[in-house]
Amino acid sequence: MNMQRRTQFVGLLGWIFLCFVAAAFGGLASASAGSFYRDLVRPEWAPPAWLFGPAWTILYCMMAVSAWLIWRMNGFRAARGPLTLFIIQLVLNGLWTWLFFGLRNGALAFAEILILWVAILATLLSFWRLHRAAGALLIPYLGWVTFASALTFAVWNRNPGLL
Repeated sequence: MNMQRRTQFVGLLGWIFLCFVAAAFGGLASASAGSFYRDLVRPEWAPPAWLFGPAWTILYCMMAVSAWLIWRMNGFRAARGPLTLFIIQLVLNGLWTWLFFGLRNGALAFAEILILWVAILATLLSFWRLHRAAGALLIPYLGWVTFASALTFAVWNRNPGLL
């Protein structure tokens, strides 16, 4: 493998690693939340708990490839703004789990997921301007967080004593 391909491969692994560090950070807050989640009154349109793991795994992989495409094309210095937005939304992503499952604060989790949604949209638009495929890879993530925002609001409102 030549040096440039090796650098590209290591870069991809780095973005995957960063995304899954965020996933692990959030996962720490939800690791023991199974019984709490089962006890919550959820709307009939809420997905089953088992679906979240596979959905997020796919989304994190897509997010990593998206960031890698921007990094690969421009480098971090040239794409500092868009990649910084990406990292900010990644931190916000992990924080939601701590607010909802760790602190069990529905109001704060809902407010934070709205901020996350705006950060994802800003990241998507900034990526889109540089590389359409990189922006397009974030569309399912924005869709999922849109759905998760509605779910957060619904669960928070149905469980005033628990959240």
